[in-house]
Amino acid sequence: MLEPSAAQPPIAIRRVGVIGGGQLAWMMADAATQLGIELVIQTPAATDPAVAIAAQTILAPVADAAATAKLAADCDVITFENEFVDLPALQQLAVQGVCFRPRLEALAPILDKFEQRSFLQAVGLPVPAFKAVTAAELRSHPPTEFPIVLKTRRHGYDGQGTFILRDRATLTATLDNLETVPLLLEAFIPFERELAIMAARSHTGEIVLYPVVETEQRDQVCRWVIAPAAIPAAVQDQVEAIARTVVEQLQVVGIVGIELFLTPEGQILVNEIAPRTHNSGHFTLDACTTSQFEQQLRAVCEFPLGSPMLQAAGAVMVNLLGYESSNSDYAAQRSQLAAMPHTHVHWYGKTESRPGRKLGHVTVLLRAEQMPTAAAIIQQIEAIWYPGHS
Repeated sequence: MLEPSAAQPPIAIRRVGVIGGGQLAWMMADAATQLGIELVIQTPAATDPAVAIAAQTILAPVADAAATAKLAADCDVITFENEFVDLPALQQLAVQGVCFRPRLEALAPILDKFEQRSFLQAVGLPVPAFKAVTAAELRSHPPTEFPIVLKTRRHGYDGQGTFILRDRATLTATLDNLETVPLLLEAFIPFERELAIMAARSHTGEIVLYPVVETEQRDQVCRWVIAPAAIPAAVQDQVEAIARTVVEQLQVVGIVGIELFLTPEGQILVNEIAPRTHNSGHFTLDACTTSQFEQQLRAVCEFPLGSPMLQAAGAVMVNLLGYESSNSDYAAQRSQLAAMPHTHVHWYGKTESRPGRKLGHVTVLLRAEQMPTAAAIIQQIEAIWYPGHS
């Protein structure tokens, strides 16, 4: 069922609760200020990035529903920075009248990766072949063809919980740490490129789509994004149709990130969907009329959705990932990056670096004649950020 239409008196939403206090919540700050909104954050640690920008903070794990009840008492609506929540416990709050956006019924089919795959298949969207498995089942009946992909069904992110298995020995070693964990086994897709799209939907059913982008994943962590992706019109149309189907079928109010595979044969397969702002949409902060973070707030607060149009011919976004264990703020490298033309450096203020941790990102706005050299610009950024490590 759709949420109340715009024909009804608008709800004055001025305090938004956010479950999660990482960089995704932190990047909502400027948009919240512009829209006259205060952010109330539920997050485990006082050092989490969004604590610095919050009007109020409740220090508690994101799955602590009792803390979320306190959050609800101090805000008008609750949205999500991540999906590591206790959904049944939150449902009790929804019954009591707490407003979640996206609604919990939209989260239910997608928090578990097997259930997400099943939902996508049920609504007619193309996905890799998959099945639910246990470690015991894989030991007794191991796959006969490799490579193959194994995922934990819950709580995987930034490469955690995803394993590309290339032989029987790797499978056996991986299962040693997954004995009691529900698992998803799926076909390995030898893709040509990985694509992504951000899609927003309002409480009235209005849908806004951002440009389709190309992404590069290494060790299942996003390394960079090029916007827009250089793809045929037919591929773009198919990706946009998939995005519309996802947000309409889920009846989402908010923004959704959708990751996809493009095969050498031109087939599109949905990889994963995230019911929140997403790494593949960070370029929108500097490159689009309305950032994904502003769009999320506009949707949940019942403002009209903003334009997703690019304000330049294109952009590259490069994640600044940790490559060592340290407490450095990498000021010299950030200064070098900031000196590049048309460059915006976003530093998340994290106090500890470790390999693979997202510490910040860089966006470079491109002119039309620079689009063919986007890969070289990415290499230039990575040569500065990863001296001797890229």
